[in-house]
Amino acid sequence: MARARGRESFAIGNVRVRAGSTKAVELPITRLVTGGDVSLPVQVVHGREPGPVVWVNAAIHGDEVLGVEIIRQVLAALSPRTLRGTLVAVPVVNVLGFMAGSRYLPDRRDLNRSFPGSPRGSLASRIAHLFMTEVVAKCEVGLDLHTGADRRPNLPQVRADLDDPRTRELAEAFGAPVMLNASVRDGSLRQAARETGAAVLLYEGGEASRFDEEPIVAGVSGVLRVLAALGMVDRPDDEPAPVSKVARRSGWVRARSTGILHLEVELGAYVEAGRRIGGLSDTFGRRVRLVHADRSGIVVGLTHAPIVNAGDAIVHIAEIDDA
Repeated sequence: MARARGRESFAIGNVRVRAGSTKAVELPITRLVTGGDVSLPVQVVHGREPGPVVWVNAAIHGDEVLGVEIIRQVLAALSPRTLRGTLVAVPVVNVLGFMAGSRYLPDRRDLNRSFPGSPRGSLASRIAHLFMTEVVAKCEVGLDLHTGADRRPNLPQVRADLDDPRTRELAEAFGAPVMLNASVRDGSLRQAARETGAAVLLYEGGEASRFDEEPIVAGVSGVLRVLAALGMVDRPDDEPAPVSKVARRSGWVRARSTGILHLEVELGAYVEAGRRIGGLSDTFGRRVRLVHADRSGIVVGLTHAPIVNAGDAIVHIAEIDDA
């Protein structure tokens, strides 16, 4: 207990969290037209022992609910009495979109294109600024949890700057089936956080508005393995982390005609360039066009939409780096 009292409390918003304790914090965002307040929910696990400060967030896109469950299970597995360092968990960043089941904010802005934000900008810009100042600025590592879009599930994967040694080490520790060297997008949380010096992993798995067991398990295990690699928790006694396949390029196979789609591949399948991966038919079942892989690699995303138009994304293939 003496060591707990010796460690400083953690300041966030207008509260302080004592070492060796967990505290839920509400960071004010805005007020509804009805007069109700909207706040950003944060849970801080401030360990007794010193160590890294890490954040984990989900639902920057309001319909990407799977990460909320991952964070719930991660928090249930941690104790502030044994944690070394501090975990700042934000299960729902886009609170208004989450309540409405929408990817976007009420003004149709994409929150993940609004970072680092501004205290006097749009609602999206203000939420981004709040997250950057109260969460990112206090942390050295971030885990940003996402899913695929509606009816477009993703294979569990980590997207990160694999040319940065520290980030790559954490990506390897996560142990997702695939880790993809991905460039950052303007206005994204990952871009803004990297510019502060934080190492950021973006996890993709499952699809919007659904809980899928496999990507949840992969996400929970991956987050806990990253915390173990940082020395914040003890390494589990189970099997070592899976070895992730590395990809530096990926691309979507797109429909060349409009039709009803019949896919012949699943997530995680390895396909050779030129292989038939599906077909398009008309409403009477007459074949309109076959669909072939345009590159060799692993299927990391696909569509479940039965009807596609010319140009629609069908299958996402990541080219594996044999080196």
